[in-house]
Amino acid sequence: MRAAAQRRPPAALRRPVRPAEGAGVGRAAPCGGMASVVEYKGLRAGYRCGYCGADDGKVSCGMWAHSMTVQDYQDLVDRGWRRSGKYVYKPVMNQTCCPQYTIRCRSLQFQPSKSQKKVLKKMLKFLAKGEVSKGHCEDEPMEPILEDAVASDVALINKLDVQCDLKMLGDTLKESLEREEKKKGKPAKKEDSKELIQSQEKEELGSGEPSRSVEVRSVPQPGKGADLSKPPCRKAKEIRKERKRLKLMQQNPAGEPTGVQAQRGPKTEPHQPRSLEDLIFESLPENASHKLEVRVVRSSPPSSQFKATMLESYQVYKRYQMVIHNHSPDEPTVSQFTGFLCTSPLEPENPPNGPDCGYGSFHQQYWLDGKIIAVGVIDILPCCVSSVYLYYDPDYAFLSLGVYSALREIAFTRQLHEKVPQLSYYYMGFYIHSCPKMRYKGHYRPSDLLCPETYVWVPIEQCLPSLENSKYCRFNQDPDAVDEGRSKDPDRLRVFHKKAIVPYGVYRRQQQDPGEEAAVRQYASLVGQACAERMLLFRS
Repeated sequence: MRAAAQRRPPAALRRPVRPAEGAGVGRAAPCGGMASVVEYKGLRAGYRCGYCGADDGKVSCGMWAHSMTVQDYQDLVDRGWRRSGKYVYKPVMNQTCCPQYTIRCRSLQFQPSKSQKKVLKKMLKFLAKGEVSKGHCEDEPMEPILEDAVASDVALINKLDVQCDLKMLGDTLKESLEREEKKKGKPAKKEDSKELIQSQEKEELGSGEPSRSVEVRSVPQPGKGADLSKPPCRKAKEIRKERKRLKLMQQNPAGEPTGVQAQRGPKTEPHQPRSLEDLIFESLPENASHKLEVRVVRSSPPSSQFKATMLESYQVYKRYQMVIHNHSPDEPTVSQFTGFLCTSPLEPENPPNGPDCGYGSFHQQYWLDGKIIAVGVIDILPCCVSSVYLYYDPDYAFLSLGVYSALREIAFTRQLHEKVPQLSYYYMGFYIHSCPKMRYKGHYRPSDLLCPETYVWVPIEQCLPSLENSKYCRFNQDPDAVDEGRSKDPDRLRVFHKKAIVPYGVYRRQQQDPGEEAAVRQYASLVGQACAERMLLFRS
């Protein structure tokens, strides 16, 4: 479903794009050789911030993505980019009013906090007995409308959606790629994605180790989080039990059980904390008051399940915007809903060694007693599940659905890791320390922040002291460290121009506009060498 005013991109831009041969590609394109097609829109400064409310404080660079492979998008988010619909943007961190740091949770090591456990127990009580809790969780997220840099920029996105819908681009690109495809052989076939349904049942998930990160050693300060180098704290009750056991052993060196100790039987192992899965999938009584199902449906291209439920999903989104964000009834339009939360540049990929549902963009629907009460918009990428947005029925706000859905998405990441070992992180978007209401993302630990200069991951506990002193920080404390993925050879960047895919070095010799070279070099520096060599930069 799409509003008549919003035009669809040409058919050629919705198909997999094949890379040109001999264009200086540094890494093989994943899954059948698909390539990304983007239009760089440059730097945009002096517009309203959805976080602090400043009228002209926002500064970011952006590009319109006609199509994008999941590997390219994975590499881009690991350089501080993020998407809203098909618009992909990167805040200019040392200039924007509210620096936005990419944050990821190491899902395999995640243990829910006390307040997060309360949210899970609240849901279980509601499902089992219909009990309704009146209080809200202290870290219930309160996102601004259409989160992030383009929150107040709907007009720009709608304008780009029309401007970038170029028939010439679609036709000529199709012709060029067909010529290249003849040189490379037949394209790989796409497989249909599968819908995943999770009910309230226990699931056994795997474990593993996180990938690269940089540890910046610093002394933890009071109130700045736990010292991860020390063992976890033990409860006072456990310490008292241990002391009593040691005292009894001293009184009876032979180790024979006496008195009360003898009546209790064999010694048991110390209490182990319940896992996230144990808390989520706890068994419910047969006569439970409610039934909850979580369904993962592909949103782009829309699966049959998505199409069948889109209207109901939109009505939930509309109510959410009206009640939670005080929008008028005519503001949350279908066009806005589809443009930001349904359309995606990510090409669906279903490799045999990938997730059962495939890679790409999905809606994680929460069904309560046969109706949708919440939807989490997510991207499944080679190394992570990336959270895009959440909306829910305000009538169920008492269930703290923001926190609950985040915990379910972490558990989903761990489930996918069992099949795909390298997929082990949960990306939560941006952490904004200068905006207190956006600090809740730091409560999901262990987590890391992305250094805005060297693009390495640093544990959040080691970043917070610096953020207390300055809203913009370089987290990598090695003064000699540089961006290893930086653009080293812009001439190898791939350009789509006048029906041909050519290296930038060839394209540059045909240009006389000095501003053109500055824009292309800026694009290359922001996306990095690997993406610059794989993606196709459209130039008119």
